[in-house]
Amino acid sequence: MRTPFATSVTVDCVVFGADGEGLKVLLIERGVAPFKGAWALPGGFVQPGESLDEAARRELREETGATSVYLEQLYTFGEPERDPRGRVVTVAYYALVKLSEHSVLQATTDARSAAWVATDKLPRLAFDHQQIFDAALRRLQAKVRYQPIGFELLPKAFTLSQLQRLYEMVLKRPLDKRNFRKKILAMGLLIETDEMERGSHRAARLYKFDQRKYKALESKGFNFEL
Repeated sequence: MRTPFATSVTVDCVVFGADGEGLKVLLIERGVAPFKGAWALPGGFVQPGESLDEAARRELREETGATSVYLEQLYTFGEPERDPRGRVVTVAYYALVKLSEHSVLQATTDARSAAWVATDKLPRLAFDHQQIFDAALRRLQAKVRYQPIGFELLPKAFTLSQLQRLYEMVLKRPLDKRNFRKKILAMGLLIETDEMERGSHRAARLYKFDQRKYKALESKGFNFEL
């Protein structure tokens, strides 16, 4: 009978956030070997008795201080030589956060520091994390077209211009202003507030996403498509 090889399991998280400058991803500077001093995605080994989701949320909390994030399993990466420490299979996740609520990061455990980095200006990443990031970005770009997860990246109240800008940043292409607004408003998923955007010489109306209405429509087969 062949003795099975020992395999370790890790989780790695691609955390997206957005601001007025563009789409960002959360990176940590590794404080330990291998790749000490290199930038990487937050993550680590799954502990005994811990589910994958629990491990992903714990690693995010321990390495960056980020909590209360939209988290979804992405893909499993298991190339034999992907980790110099041995046979390590990683389960990747992608997460969406409101950057304004996570602008102050607290790196702990084996992370020397943590920072938000523009997705089009990534440094060289440790392990196979560039491959994991690329897969997460493709998933995000595909999913925002048919599910309103983009609202997870916006502040609770936002303008239509901010909403359009977000989709343009994620999809990496311009959208026709008139058609975009017509389509998004026709879905009936936005709540028009009595508030106006502050700090703009031409104040714009603020809206909120109606999560409860979307869930009700989704159960009836509502098709969100941009």
